[in-house]
Amino acid sequence: MSSFQQARIDLGVRLRHLRETAQLSGKDLAARLNWQASKVSRIENARQTATEDDVVMWGQAVEATPEVIDQLIAEAVGLLERQESWRQRHKSGLAALQEDVRDLESRTRLFRVFEPAVIIGLLQTAEYARHIFCKVRRVYGATDDVDAAIRVRMRRQEILYDQERRFRFVLPEAALRYRLAPADVMRGQLDRLLAVTTLPNVEFGVIPFAAELPSALLNGFWIYNDSLVAVPTRTKDFQLRDPEDVAFYTGAFEDLCEVAVFREKAREVIVRVLVDFADPVGP
Repeated sequence: MSSFQQARIDLGVRLRHLRETAQLSGKDLAARLNWQASKVSRIENARQTATEDDVVMWGQAVEATPEVIDQLIAEAVGLLERQESWRQRHKSGLAALQEDVRDLESRTRLFRVFEPAVIIGLLQTAEYARHIFCKVRRVYGATDDVDAAIRVRMRRQEILYDQERRFRFVLPEAALRYRLAPADVMRGQLDRLLAVTTLPNVEFGVIPFAAELPSALLNGFWIYNDSLVAVPTRTKDFQLRDPEDVAFYTGAFEDLCEVAVFREKAREVIVRVLVDFADPVGP
């Protein structure tokens, strides 16, 4: 067991003890916090990482002392700042990772996302996601919970229809063409992107092959509001909160937007790739 997972287990045990001491069931606590009961269970059983906000609300709901709440905050922040390997994190399950991401997204109003080689998770079809998760499972030795992970990823996408949130997505044309799934699945995925580009709160950009790049497309990154940047590499997931780091990636994202095409021009690129996938001698 990784040190990260052990620390998450220890925090879950401590939170459960506080709940039981307050003589609250998981369902009672969830009602007080306006959460789903399943979230209480996931945190207590180390299937989801509690955030700073989570433990503050939890501590207040069980009437913990300020000193105890401060200790919980320190533990939660320590977990979120750890840079554990993907292999270690995936051992807790693909679905658990998706729940962690979903929880972070629920607190985000502005999303700025660049992915260089894969369709962004919030935009994936279930069929495309299945092929991605199967590849992840093979590479990282993740648990065999692909179906559960797909269900969570599809639930994550409900946030796209919240008009109080804004989404800015950028992909290179190459990411539309990479065969990470069979041709029929890729065609369905491209159809999905055409539909998403019509949402009023979604700004979807494609960097055409002909565009001159502002820099090499080394890795993807997700900017959550103006406070956090998630930068996944092949072995670690870095979560950056330093204002200078956030400003750097914000500037990099704007540079990519400058060379991307949006709206009808983006749809033209998608349609062109879709036609190529329909051609048996295409890509």
